[in-house]
Amino acid sequence: MSTEPPESTVSPPEGSPEQSPEGSASAPSRRTFIATTAVGGAVVAGGLVAGPSVFGAEPAEAAEAPPGSRVSLTVNGKRHTVTVDNRTSLLDLLREHLNLTGSKKGCNAGACGACTVLVDGRRVNSCLTLAVRLDGAEVTTIEGLAKGERLHPLQQAFIDQDAFQCGYCTSGQIMSGVGCIDEGHTGSPEEIREFMSGNLCRCGCYVKIVRAVEQTAHGK
Repeated sequence: MSTEPPESTVSPPEGSPEQSPEGSASAPSRRTFIATTAVGGAVVAGGLVAGPSVFGAEPAEAAEAPPGSRVSLTVNGKRHTVTVDNRTSLLDLLREHLNLTGSKKGCNAGACGACTVLVDGRRVNSCLTLAVRLDGAEVTTIEGLAKGERLHPLQQAFIDQDAFQCGYCTSGQIMSGVGCIDEGHTGSPEEIREFMSGNLCRCGCYVKIVRAVEQTAHGK
């Protein structure tokens, strides 16, 4: 009696290549099946050929370019005409196309106010505003407030009141403050806080920010 161990101690599953439908002993072994399959898929009549894709996937066609539009708008007194993807936000237009990086991208969801700018005199969250909807609009960013070397009164008030620390939210705070003053919502500290509440400061400079807006609005 032979003492050589069998090739496998586990029976192949039903329908596997090692077990023919009739269960005949002439069925190829697992090793033979794998070897002949690998070679047969790559060699035909002595020449190498590319076998079919495992998943039967065809090469992906190049994606079509996203739809774009031409938009003309005035930013800080200068006219710009650009062609942008229809999904481009005003914030990305300012930062990526016009190199005006003073408006910051914070949450990019309209919750922090760091991207606040003025559009036709009204403050908006530029991250939520589509650029293609602003054809013919006038936009003012933090870069457009100063007159040469002369700071805007609110910019100077932020310095006087030490109304910032890290500075990340400062441009949005100032732009929102300018809008708040122009809208006439500066009757009291409480009113200023209410109408500046959409602008978040991670450093907690709210008291000094309110004082800066008061200084500018009332000459205090």
